[in-house]
Amino acid sequence: MTKPVDSWGRLSLGEVKYQTASPYTDTTLNPMMNAQPIDSILAHGMGRSYGDSALNSSGISLQMTRQDRILNFDLNTGILRAQSGITLDEILSVIVPQGWFLPVTPGSKFVTLGGAVANDVHGKNHHQVGSLGNFITKFALSRSDKLRICSPTQNKTLFTHTLGGLGLTGIIEWVELQLVPIKSAYLDVENIPFDNLEAFISLSRDNQDWPYSVAWVDCFGPPKKRGRGIFTRARFSDYGGLVPHNNEKNLTWPITTPAFLLNRLTISMFNRLYQWRPGARYVGRQHYDPFFYPLDGINNWNKMYGRKGFYQHQCLIPTESAQSGINALLGLIKKSGQGSFLAVLKSHGQDNTPGVMSFCKTGPGISLALDFANKGDTTRKLLSEMEACVLDHGGRIYVAKDATMSAKTFQKSYPAWEKLEAMRDPLINSSFWVRTTGAMNKSEANDE
Repeated sequence: MTKPVDSWGRLSLGEVKYQTASPYTDTTLNPMMNAQPIDSILAHGMGRSYGDSALNSSGISLQMTRQDRILNFDLNTGILRAQSGITLDEILSVIVPQGWFLPVTPGSKFVTLGGAVANDVHGKNHHQVGSLGNFITKFALSRSDKLRICSPTQNKTLFTHTLGGLGLTGIIEWVELQLVPIKSAYLDVENIPFDNLEAFISLSRDNQDWPYSVAWVDCFGPPKKRGRGIFTRARFSDYGGLVPHNNEKNLTWPITTPAFLLNRLTISMFNRLYQWRPGARYVGRQHYDPFFYPLDGINNWNKMYGRKGFYQHQCLIPTESAQSGINALLGLIKKSGQGSFLAVLKSHGQDNTPGVMSFCKTGPGISLALDFANKGDTTRKLLSEMEACVLDHGGRIYVAKDATMSAKTFQKSYPAWEKLEAMRDPLINSSFWVRTTGAMNKSEANDE
């Protein structure tokens, strides 16, 4: 079955063969992966990666979302085992009423558990607990030879290279992880406006009593207020009940936004309104859904960037050069006139995740995430300039958000890529991996 598969950025990066996966045994992948004319395969979940890391333009894309069962859930210990195609949305609906929550969650709950492991996702509590890999106890990995159970003590090398390994070491069949207890589905939240990047750093430094924090930043602030924004911090409340989220209340973005509405003036107006909105100084209690997943409340929100789609850039710059690096990036953005509606700063701590290729492995620092409407060469030029700036400041770009990073930048900022290539299943590949490493599919290698 052939079906177009695109990134969440709607950049039309390629069309791949889209094969629906059914529950399989440890022997299923072997004949599938060696069958002709298949060149390579790659697991595909909800398609929430922004670039081409989850695309496989020269092979088969295995749709994993039918692998969506919870296999075991210990209500006493909070150990959950589930198939890799289940979404965080589905997991939360089950665990929250039982007084448990995800130890780490990205900004969308509409991602699969397998995808979360493949990207070793981080969240608003990274400064305290690190990435998801710190809470993964084991998983089953189907490779072209056989299925392996991987953990910190069993098949350890495969375990450490699969966490953040972009789905290249095998097909993740199921995952076991440690949840965290909660007394309420609500959080105590504070919003604090700040005037510049230095003020954000100060707030982050004095934030150890708050497990979760994030900041919205104005891309077009004047030089003396560059990096101004709103700092949000939160911790789970003891009150409010254990009521899970309700997707039936979601809105739907009705149209693909006309490109002419996406300009410096509308972004500047949005930033000013957002900065002065009534909730900018909010102190109170908030349900976990709008706090952790604000954009999930709008179905098809990616259409707001227009027919040509959008690029996302997320970088992490180490503490010692974070202020100068983020300031330089914001300067490039303002000069280009291509601001972002959704610009996010996060403080990161030391990450001891086992994941060899994990984005946050660079250590303490600050990450900046932005969306840019696709305006062709001008947008790609800006992203190239930002890429060079990140590299100059010792940072790296998040692969799950990337669609333009050069091979040189990727290989320099992720020096462990050769270790991952050595561990890559020879019949698994992705468009991103080919683009940044030149890795060949099995049939191409045999031709050599």
